[in-house]
Amino acid sequence: MKRFLIIAVLFCSFACGKKDIIDLPPVVDLDSIPDPEDVDPGQVFDVVIYGGTMSGIMAAVEVVNSGKTAVLINPVGSSLGGVTTNGLGVTDLSNPKSIGGLSKEFYTALYTYYQNPSNWKYGQLASYENLQRSAIDGMMLWFEPKAAQTVMRQFLEKYKIVIIESSRLDLNKGVNKNTKKAITSITMESGLKIKGRFFIDATYEGDLMAKAGVKYTVGRESNSLYGETFNGIQRGTQSTSIYQFQDGIRSGSDFLRLPFADGTADNKVQAYCYRMCLTDEPSNRVLISKPTDYNESDYELVFSHINNNPGKFLFFNDFKKLPNNKTDSNNSGPISTDYVGQNYAYPDGDYVLREAISKKHKSYQLGLLWTLANHPKVPVNIRNYYKRWGLAKDEFTDNGNWPNQLYVREARRMISDYVMTERNCLGINQAPFSVGMADYPIDSHVVQRYVDEQGFIRNEGLIYGRVNKPYGIDYRSIIPSKSDCINLFVPICLSATHAAYGSIRMEPVFMTLGQSAACAAVKCLELNISSIQDLAYSNLKPRLESRNVVLSY
Repeated sequence: MKRFLIIAVLFCSFACGKKDIIDLPPVVDLDSIPDPEDVDPGQVFDVVIYGGTMSGIMAAVEVVNSGKTAVLINPVGSSLGGVTTNGLGVTDLSNPKSIGGLSKEFYTALYTYYQNPSNWKYGQLASYENLQRSAIDGMMLWFEPKAAQTVMRQFLEKYKIVIIESSRLDLNKGVNKNTKKAITSITMESGLKIKGRFFIDATYEGDLMAKAGVKYTVGRESNSLYGETFNGIQRGTQSTSIYQFQDGIRSGSDFLRLPFADGTADNKVQAYCYRMCLTDEPSNRVLISKPTDYNESDYELVFSHINNNPGKFLFFNDFKKLPNNKTDSNNSGPISTDYVGQNYAYPDGDYVLREAISKKHKSYQLGLLWTLANHPKVPVNIRNYYKRWGLAKDEFTDNGNWPNQLYVREARRMISDYVMTERNCLGINQAPFSVGMADYPIDSHVVQRYVDEQGFIRNEGLIYGRVNKPYGIDYRSIIPSKSDCINLFVPICLSATHAAYGSIRMEPVFMTLGQSAACAAVKCLELNISSIQDLAYSNLKPRLESRNVVLSY
């Protein structure tokens, strides 16, 4: 598929007899990646960033802006920008004062975008119904996917970021390390080898981290491991929440009893979904068709939930209104767009398995919308409401108006010398070497469904713990133990418990940590430090402050 984004790609000027890589004029085809013979095997980048998320993009911008060489490798070309450009238009941020640097610059640029009347086809900025919630401190925190894509493109063009598109790490032999535990190069499935002095894993899955031999975990720790209360199995939390089933819905054969006590560890992860961009604007709406692999049994809980609430109008989505009569459509209620229990194999899965899981999520969500709008078991008033909604015609035009990136809320998490826990989030423990702030509540979506002692179906895993004020994220949580790897930064799959990750896992934070990781890499280059664990915070902190990264509150 072709995308509209204009970037520079790698190419080698063999015709001129040169061995170095040069930037060609910008090209349009994002799927045009270099063949192995197009890249000089002797080229060593200062920083290699694997992952085309906004965290990776901010890291690349920081490196280039500091006068060093960087290459950004995007495993899946159509998902450049991660979930920020693929439907997550309602930014999870409690206190706008907690972000600065490139993250704030990005959201400020979005506000500038919406000040242009030509970017309003339906309505205008002054009359936008969520203006007070989204336009804060000169930033625009609620935005359309294509607005985020436009601003992202401006960042890439401004800093002339070199990108290798649609190039995935070889999961079997893709990481090459020396005896000092330093990554020397990474190899793509195509055979393309990229050398670097420092590396940043900016993926949601943490593939580079895992294949580099860095310790990590998947799932939930026990509460006792780090002295937490929000970790492990969580039956009792949110028992009266709108996200919990009421008494009366009994089990079929798919749900079992949960024999383990609350706070017990497991290897399950919170549910994923696509953040759909919908609209009820007829001129910009693509009506939902019944999926070809539609399975009515996937929605039995929907019908049971409706029957258990006779006469009530039930919402099955959280439609947050974005500019131009669009939505960021998130999970809401006890059964919604989250495909609960269908993602457990995703974090450690190979590319084929992950693609299959992603496709099932898409089919489930399209089937849910079709069911709510058309199925005779759904009350007429609910059907009529959902018939209004369809995919936004002017979004994701290269992918059938569907987001290119699954919202992977949590996958692998590194285990390093410093593990962020809920005690950091709650202000009990302080991170002495802050490289950024987080401020969102401790939040996890449903992890699994089970049958309680009365035989009723329940959701389990919901947590929502208030955070009193922004808190620092420690530098040591974005770097591995020295015994694992000495030149890899991990700003997304960082060292944090499931509970703490529920607060940290927000896009503005990932952007900040990507920039901070890049600052640390650049500082190591300037000081000729080969091991990132040896970088003194007293040397890093002034660089972060000069970049307006918020370190304390």
